[in-house]
Parts: sequence; C-alpha cells; structure tokens
Amino acid sequence: MNHTLGHMQEVADGVLVYVQPDGGWCLSNAGVLVSGGEAAVIDTAATERRARALRAEIVSLTGAVPRTVVNTHFHGDHSFGNYVFTPDAVIVAHEAARAEMAVAGLGLQGLWPGVDWGNVALALPTLTFRDRMTLHVGELTAQLIHPGPAHTTTDTVVWVPDRSVLFVGDIVMNGATPFCLMGSVAGSLRTIEHLRSYGARTVVTGHGPVGGPEIFDAGEAYLRWLQQLAADGVRAGLSPLQMARMTDLGEFAGLLDSERLVGNLHRAYAEENGRAPGVALDVAEIFAEMVEFHGSLPACHA
Repeated sequence: MNHTLGHMQEVADGVLVYVQPDGGWCLSNAGVLVSGGEAAVIDTAATERRARALRAEIVSLTGAVPRTVVNTHFHGDHSFGNYVFTPDAVIVAHEAARAEMAVAGLGLQGLWPGVDWGNVALALPTLTFRDRMTLHVGELTAQLIHPGPAHTTTDTVVWVPDRSVLFVGDIVMNGATPFCLMGSVAGSLRTIEHLRSYGARTVVTGHGPVGGPEIFDAGEAYLRWLQQLAADGVRAGLSPLQMARMTDLGEFAGLLDSERLVGNLHRAYAEENGRAPGVALDVAEIFAEMVEFHGSLPACHA
C-alpha cells in the first residue's frame, strides 16, 4: 500500500475514501463502496501511477475487483485513471460528462507538462444518465444525482443514504479554493443548499480531508463573497484580473490554489451580466490569466 500517494480511510461500514494530500491541483479524492464481495469506485485519479496505486489498495483491502466506476465530472484528475479499471468495470457518468470528456481528451496534460502522467489512455463512460440513477453494490444502495450546473455542467453527486455519506465531487472542496469556471457560481450555491437537505453526517469532497456538513458553510461563504466581488467589479468597470489583483483574500487567504479567484470572477462576471449558468467561456485564455495572477504556472504535484 503506497501511503506516499494517498491513504484509505473507512468513513462508514462498507464506505471508504482514498485521500490524496494535499488536495491541490490534480490531487483528488476517490470513494469506494464495498458490500457482498462487490466494489464500486467513485473517481479514479489523474495519473497512471496514482490510479494503479488506488486500484491496488482497493483490491488489497477488500479482496474485490471493482466492477463499477462513477465519475463525478469530466475533469481528468477524476477520470484519467478510468482505463486502469477497464475492462473489468463499467464506467458511469452524467451524459454531459461523457461528451465533455470526449472533447477535452487528454488536454489537461498540456497544462502541466512536467507531471509524470504515465501511459494514460482515455476511457469514456459506457453508461450514462440524465437526472438520476440507482447503483446497487451488494447490499449497499447509492443514488447518483445530477444537480445542474455547479462545479461544471456535468456534475454527479453520490448519496449513500443507509450510511449517511454524501460524495459531492468538486462542488465543494475542503481547504482548497472552489472553482466554478466551467460551471456556475449561482448554481453552486443552489446545489449546496440542496445538498444540505440530505442531512449527511459525512461529506466527502473532491479535494481535501473528509468532513461533515460544516464543509458546506465554508463553500457557501466563499461563493457569496465572490458574487459581491463580481458585482463591485462590474460596477467599477474592472476586468476580472484587475479585480482579483486588488482583492484582499481575507478569511480565504489560507485556501490552496488562490489563483482560481481569477477564473471564478470570470464566471461570476458572466452571471452578473446576465449570461446563462454554465455558458462556455474561453478556458485557455482565462487559465493564462490565472498563471499571470499567480506569477508562474501553479504547482501540480500529481
């Protein structure tokens, strides 16, 4: 078991979480549901090395070969490892996630050419859904739910009601700056309010330590602050990058990957100006502004 890459923790009977510190760029968490000799995986890591370590740990701890993979959204740090679990596993995601994965391909690798991605191969979802579906893993039942635009337009949350565990993907992150560039700020706030209604005891975010419902409070506070920044910036005629540069991060200064503020402001500006949630923005151009804000390419330790 390679604890230098991540560590597995049991958060409820038959529900495990593989946490990859420190939760920054491309260091995402994965979930495992185990029951009756069956296993399902929620997200699959960014690199070949990390995906193989995840699979090996699952098999070592549970004795089960995963037969189902669920992707919480299309980003490569949650889906590049899919191919390591094929052909044994069926890959499940929202229908829009499959489409976005096909378009994005392995492009994420170009943002961080210094990362050892390994021999990653694109493995698209083979089973998709539109609104919700039910997954059975032995005696465990999980609800897969598409909440609408939030972190992206392709998000899936996984609710395990009998264990009161909620996997929220990157809609909320614990200790890292939220990122709505490819989704919606307003949609994220609506989704957080909806997710609270589940009453989950355990909340598993896409990045950072496992927590409880208090994680929603931190995410909501950042997003409401972001909306106010955008309103102020639009009124002042400042660009998102200009607004980011003059902003004191205050209580959010300790969050990882603060350069995401630039991308978040672009999304919040779009919504402040009446554009539809999730409408496509120029991600490459905006990421270049994030690099400019940071002063160099942000570190990725995948």
